[in-house]
Amino acid sequence: MPLRHAAPRANTTIYLGGINLHIEREGNDREDLLLPKNQTEEILHFAKASPNPIILVILSGGGIDVSFAHKHPKIGAILWAGYPGGEGGNAIADVIFGRYNPGGRLPLTWFKNKYIQQIPMTSMEFRPVPEKGYPGRTYKFYDGPEVLYPFGYGLSYTKFHYETSTDGTSVTLPATGGHCKGLSYKPSVATTPSCQAVDVAGHACTETVSFNISVINGGGRGGAHVVLVYTAPPPEVAQAPIKQVAAFRRVFVPATSTATVPFTLNVCKAFGIVERTAYTVVPSGVSKVLVENGDSSSSVSFPVKIDFSV
Repeated sequence: MPLRHAAPRANTTIYLGGINLHIEREGNDREDLLLPKNQTEEILHFAKASPNPIILVILSGGGIDVSFAHKHPKIGAILWAGYPGGEGGNAIADVIFGRYNPGGRLPLTWFKNKYIQQIPMTSMEFRPVPEKGYPGRTYKFYDGPEVLYPFGYGLSYTKFHYETSTDGTSVTLPATGGHCKGLSYKPSVATTPSCQAVDVAGHACTETVSFNISVINGGGRGGAHVVLVYTAPPPEVAQAPIKQVAAFRRVFVPATSTATVPFTLNVCKAFGIVERTAYTVVPSGVSKVLVENGDSSSSVSFPVKIDFSV
């Protein structure tokens, strides 16, 4: 029986699509972010013909623009499996049939296809280039239109929420011996501190910031969850990262339970940024710690004031 005729008779249709190493590999750049050939047309046909929402499994190494499937009423789930290897079929089946509660996070941003017109591949800048209209690259610097799925995105068969008792903290770093460095500030900044930043390369870097995150499983299934901790530099710093990953931990939380996850961040490693002068520095001012859920349903943050003793 042709597949197009089988879909209306099936209780559940699972479509495996995507790309392979003929399309993406070292030395062979992709021309766009779309599914190849007629896959989009096929998926939409099966979705329309199927009596129930279909399941879309994407095999790829990089992101694919599946905007047509996002929130489509007849596409009930989208599962990105990467290139899963010999046991990939069993792993995919375990997730689809509920034997395993997924807890993965995207390790890269999934842009929409129009991104390839927003910045040429010949531009090596990670930071945005406003005078040319380039929006920057990666979750650290991209400031363009909404992406399809952000870095760190991921769903589960349960719902996780965050809480923390920390509402802010401060830390003072010694800046003796000429370790102060200049910092690039936005034009609107009128006054700046005498010691704007500390050079990480010339500092002992023993200072830390510690806190606990309560991960609350509000659903009826236990599951593993990756807690991603970001830091954001002071907003007055020019051309700084929007945020950057500082730490992560994977924790299993039983159904309707709470797990406490401790973090200790080294100030130099977690709050240091590569300034546009190429020095890695810790900026003076109020930075921020952010803990964001994979589906954007829950987040917590608190300020960290960093001063220097000269």
